[in-house]
Amino acid sequence: MSTLEVGKIVPATGTAITLGESGDTLTVPSGGNLTVASGATINITGATQTGFPSGGLTAASQWRLTTNFTGAAAPIASNLEEVDAPVGFGVLGSSMTESSGIFTFPSTGYWLIDFHSNCTAAANVFYRNIRIFTTTNNSTYVEAANGYSAVGISAAGTWYWGADARYIFDVTDTANCKVQFQVQVSGGTVTTVGNTDYNQTYMTFLRLADT
Repeated sequence: MSTLEVGKIVPATGTAITLGESGDTLTVPSGGNLTVASGATINITGATQTGFPSGGLTAASQWRLTTNFTGAAAPIASNLEEVDAPVGFGVLGSSMTESSGIFTFPSTGYWLIDFHSNCTAAANVFYRNIRIFTTTNNSTYVEAANGYSAVGISAAGTWYWGADARYIFDVTDTANCKVQFQVQVSGGTVTTVGNTDYNQTYMTFLRLADT
């Protein structure tokens, strides 16, 4: 086997380079690197792929509140579980981890965070909202998204609402980029609804792409 040592191969304008013949194997040795510049396209349509990512999302999971609580929470710090029921629930890739209401990402990347919460309230509620807070230094949390579910309710009776808040978080460091979820209430009695059998108040985490 002969060796060809060159620094660059350039095809004639408008032509393509073919490496090898049918049945040949092209090998990058251990320790070598095959680099594709940003914006380039690798077309492997119709070819057998081995060892390449399959494309699409690489991580997806949901967590939920298992029991009700009344009033505010900053953050929601207890009675949280990763969704494990009913039939057909799914977890893709590595799971989020949670401690005292602080969620840690399993890997870096662009993550879509979706927070949905159902609640019930009696009369005289001025407002109730749900909030996503993030940090990039594992210390200082800032409000990233907010969703209102009740404003200015004064009529007697029991009221029912749901609210959503969403945020795309660029997680560049799993040790320092964290997220927590809060409920803010002013006036009246508001109950955030949880259930261990199906989703009522829940958080969805989708890893969209590399950072």
